[in-house]
Amino acid sequence: MERETHVLREATPEDVHLMLSWRNQETNRQASKTNHEITTEEHFRWWAAVRSDPSRRVLVYVHDDRPCGVVTFFDLRLDGPRTGAWGFYLDGDGLAKRGETLPAWLGVMREAVEYAFDGLHLDRLNGEVLAHNTAVRQMNRRFRFVEGTPRQEASDGREITVIPISLSREGRRHR
Repeated sequence: MERETHVLREATPEDVHLMLSWRNQETNRQASKTNHEITTEEHFRWWAAVRSDPSRRVLVYVHDDRPCGVVTFFDLRLDGPRTGAWGFYLDGDGLAKRGETLPAWLGVMREAVEYAFDGLHLDRLNGEVLAHNTAVRQMNRRFRFVEGTPRQEASDGREITVIPISLSREGRRHR
């Protein structure tokens, strides 16, 4: 029986168009605070900014030798209490066609949490999830993220409920 491989690697300029195509998939836009279609210019401005920002990391998730997701770490504070925030999105369309959505989703979360605590040596990992995204909220709980107090925000002309999440080094699940 073949073993699945899950890897996070640094994003490169060759990944930029692929990342944009995944980010603009309908499922990813609906799960994001900004749900408009990201333009090429907007995406390239973001890419230029994150590449030169020491408080950010952009990684590509590779599942069974195929790039299929992006993990971003931001607001990294690596002096004093080591904290950071994160988010991710997958090539939902491609993974669904191949019947690999759940294994990739579990894999990207496992790899991201390991990178946060074993690679970046964070004490706490923070994030956000939209209240209507019940599947992600369930998966976050499975990985022991704790939800904070929901808050209302306006984004892209709509009202959304954002729930902060956090996971401490001590609270994380180990393989």
